[in-house]
Amino acid sequence: MGTLSARLKTAAMPRILLAGFGFAVAGLPATSALAADPSTTVAVVPHEADTVPSPWSVEVAPYFWGAGMSGNVASFGARPVDVDMGFSDILSDLQFSGMVATEIRNGPFSLTTDFFFLKLGTDEVTPRGVLASNVDLDSSTLSATALAGYTVLDRGNMRLDALIGGRVWSVENTLGYTGGLLAGRSFTDSETWVDAMGGLKGRMDVTDRIYLTGTAIAGGGASNFGWDIMGGVGYAFSEHISAVAGYRALGVDYKNVAFDFDVTVQGPIAGVSLKF
Repeated sequence: MGTLSARLKTAAMPRILLAGFGFAVAGLPATSALAADPSTTVAVVPHEADTVPSPWSVEVAPYFWGAGMSGNVASFGARPVDVDMGFSDILSDLQFSGMVATEIRNGPFSLTTDFFFLKLGTDEVTPRGVLASNVDLDSSTLSATALAGYTVLDRGNMRLDALIGGRVWSVENTLGYTGGLLAGRSFTDSETWVDAMGGLKGRMDVTDRIYLTGTAIAGGGASNFGWDIMGGVGYAFSEHISAVAGYRALGVDYKNVAFDFDVTVQGPIAGVSLKF
C-alpha cells in the first residue's frame, strides 16, 4: 500500500510542477512577456505635452499707416516750405506707403525692427507770393529701425522691455514752384543719416484675446532730435494671428546746410500680426 501511494505521488509530481509554472507565468506583468519576445516590442511615442517648446519666437506684422506730415522742408538752400497735411488730408496727400515690423524673442531678450516708406505730395500757397504763388512738394521718406530689447518687468499679463538701437533715415524732397520769381523752377535734394534711439515697449493682456500695446522711443545723432510714439489695441484670433489698430506719431529735426527736414508724421495705423 505504501509503495502504491508513493508511486502515485511520484507520477503526479510533474503535473503539479507544470501547473504551478503555468500559474506563475500567467501572473507575470504583460511587459515582462513582451520583453521576452522582441518581435512584439511596441515603440513608445512621447506625448505632445511632454515636448519642450522652443525658446525662440518670431512675429511679423505688416501694417498700414495713414500718415500726414507737418513742419518745415527745404532743399538746395531754397526757402523752407511750411507743410501742413492734416488728418483730413491724409488720403488725398498719401501717394504710396509700405510698412512692416518684426520681433524676434528668446526669453527676456528681443530684437525689434521697423521699416516704413512714405511718399507724400502736397500743394501749398505761399503767404506773400513774391518768389512763388504756389509750391508743390513731393516727399519720399524711408526709415529703418533696429532695437535690441531686454525685459525689465514681467508680471504674467504685462511685459515691459527696455530698448536701445538705431534708426536710418533717407529722405528725398522735390519742390516745384509756380508764379512769382521762381515760376517753373524745381529743386530736388536728398539726405541719408543715422540716429541712436532708445526707449520702452510694452504689452498688457486685458483678456485672453484683447491686449494693449505701445512703444515710445527718442534719440538723436545726425539729427538734432527724433522721437516716435505708438499706441494700439490688439485682438488675438488665435495663438498665431492677431489684428492691431491704433495711432502713431513721430518727429525728426534734421538740418544740414541747405537741407532742412523738421517734420512731424502722424496718423492712424492698422495691421495684422503673424507669430511663429
